[in-house]
Amino acid sequence: MSSISASKNEQLILETLKIANSALKLKNLKLNSLLEITNAINSNFSSQQLLKIFEFVLRNQLNIGRLLFYAKEDGAWNVKIRHGLMRDVPVPDVQTDLHGLLKVQEQKDGEELIFGQFEVVIPVLHKSEALAYLLLGDVNEDLIENTKTKHVPFIQTLANVITVAVENKRLFRQNILQAGVKREMELASEVQSMLFPRRLPNNEYVEMAALHQPHQEVGGDYYDVFDLGGNEVAFCIADVSGKGVSAALLMSNFQANLRALFRHETSLTDLVQELNAKVLSSAMGEKFITMFIAKYNYVTRVMQYINAGQCPPLLLSGDTVSTLGTGCPGIGMLDELNNVREGIIIMGPDDLVFAYTDGVVELENAGNREYGQHRLELVLLENQGLSPREVNANVMTHLRKFKGDCPYVDDIALLSVAFK
Repeated sequence: MSSISASKNEQLILETLKIANSALKLKNLKLNSLLEITNAINSNFSSQQLLKIFEFVLRNQLNIGRLLFYAKEDGAWNVKIRHGLMRDVPVPDVQTDLHGLLKVQEQKDGEELIFGQFEVVIPVLHKSEALAYLLLGDVNEDLIENTKTKHVPFIQTLANVITVAVENKRLFRQNILQAGVKREMELASEVQSMLFPRRLPNNEYVEMAALHQPHQEVGGDYYDVFDLGGNEVAFCIADVSGKGVSAALLMSNFQANLRALFRHETSLTDLVQELNAKVLSSAMGEKFITMFIAKYNYVTRVMQYINAGQCPPLLLSGDTVSTLGTGCPGIGMLDELNNVREGIIIMGPDDLVFAYTDGVVELENAGNREYGQHRLELVLLENQGLSPREVNANVMTHLRKFKGDCPYVDDIALLSVAFK
């Protein structure tokens, strides 16, 4: 009897040592896995490398046969790890099947597999918002001592560490990109600021004033003035379709061509047609430019102009306001500009031409009503006799009152020309 009892005790001791040794191995495995991932993060491994290490630990060290790992990037859910899934069983959809899941789900004894092939679903949360979902199936129960629950906290820790590391890398890349974009926008803003003339004419014949307020750091509006010699001056206002760096670059290219082509003897029709060809070549049909351009002779008081799809400038003459709309379609809209028409006006003393971009008349208030041309005409009539600078300032005051707390929806450029 004593011999049998001793044998049982030895067997019990061996079983206990075996269990303890297994537990120690599992503990060491977990520690080594966590250390391996931590070292990879500290060594600045890429997101793809971190995910591969995570998958290796789950598959090869923890012996998990089925894996599905979703992660959220810029508001969209993407599959980052997919392994061993059943062919005939559809995978769950994050938005419909996993949305709102904030706790670990485990298959209970006797119940069907979760979504037909998984035993555990682990959400990775940040402030009660899911950043990732890890779904596990074909879990090696022998390795984890016949209970998934003991093993899940460790896997959950790994999933959290990996998700946070990948998200931090994404945010870092985003910050680098934003810094690059910011610098790019600053450079484009500097380029654009160089397009505007530093001084506008104020002599015995005309007085000009302009104002530019970009909706963003870089806008697509532009105005310019040219001394053509021979008692002539030219002025223009223009707007590029689109915004940002590409618009600023196209406008700088447009200005360079305009200044290179415009001479005293150049007809406005020939100028607009040549500019159309240049813009088509530069923008490849993806952008276009609307423009109002005029040429004024100090001696004859004749102003010639072409309106190429721009908001018609307003001519304030005495108690009447008229529009300057004669011209052609926008520059770069068509392969060829045929039937271009020129407007011709003899300017009277104290006449005022007020040119503007569409950000003025399309400005909306809280009631979703646009400012419109009619309100602009009334403001001009109320400001008869004021200097161009004062007219521009009063228009902006009216615009601010009209919009209230609503934001500006587009760039605004104003160019006022008073004829003495």
